[in-house]
Amino acid sequence: MAWHNGWAPYVPVAVRRRRAMKKMEALRKKGADIQPVEIKGRKISQTFWGQAWCQHLEGFSDFENRLPRGRTYVRNGSVCHLAIAQGQIEAKVSGSSLYTVRVQIKTLPSAKWKALKHRSSGQIGSLLELLQGRLSDHVMEVVTDRQGGLFPLPGEMSFQCSCPDWALMCKHVAAVLYGVGARLDSQPELLFKLRGVNHEELIAADAEQAVAAATTRNTSKRLADTDIGAVFGIDLADDAPAASADGRASGDAEAAPATRTATRTAAKKTAVKKTKAKKTAAPRKTKHAVKRKAAPKKTRVRRADAQP
Repeated sequence: MAWHNGWAPYVPVAVRRRRAMKKMEALRKKGADIQPVEIKGRKISQTFWGQAWCQHLEGFSDFENRLPRGRTYVRNGSVCHLAIAQGQIEAKVSGSSLYTVRVQIKTLPSAKWKALKHRSSGQIGSLLELLQGRLSDHVMEVVTDRQGGLFPLPGEMSFQCSCPDWALMCKHVAAVLYGVGARLDSQPELLFKLRGVNHEELIAADAEQAVAAATTRNTSKRLADTDIGAVFGIDLADDAPAASADGRASGDAEAAPATRTATRTAAKKTAVKKTKAKKTAAPRKTKHAVKRKAAPKKTRVRRADAQP
């Protein structure tokens, strides 16, 4: 390949991508988990988390000169692979060659994470709302805050790229950072993984705050069913077992079969005793009924001196 004045000759984007895809396919056949970044439409990100990430990057003057080239690269599909782990991003970017990019990001300090959970407690509501970005304005301000939020600061990031560009942030690194924003569209939980925190802790802290507030309002520390339903926004069905005719719950017989057997035995003995008592009290019947003697019939005697 001939170089002109120290610059590599221009290679059309389609040619670069075709070459890169061949190399990535070879890596895939060797067992590598290849995760390309695919942009649909002109916007790099569509959701709250992706857009907030990109806006955060664009807010730093240290990056403003390199980010435009990075946007072009990620839009034309040059980020052939991007994997996010705790504190690290690894990627493959197609340029004049296939370059390897590594971005190291410090995990979120525990004190900062604790403060973030405290500031957003009682505001999130559910894990689904958190991941979909359907949050209140207050929580959005907390998690996207420049100093106290989830996004890293320039001093918390370090970049490495195998390209010959000497700049702190080359266009390949910039493309990878934009690629993270696109990836957060479908997997927003990766942001928490990248910063080394568990996103479910925000929901747990939120629930604890709600329960604590509910118990404080009542004199008793035990919540009624209606209070629990109000805390979590659900209706609790009455699942208590129906009481039987003898006053016991229907589940009691199943829970204690030995008690049920003893009760039946006692009932049988009581029934036998009652039957014997009735037989003793009843009059004894004889085999043949005693016939009562019939009273003699009265006959009229005709006197001899009676006149005809």
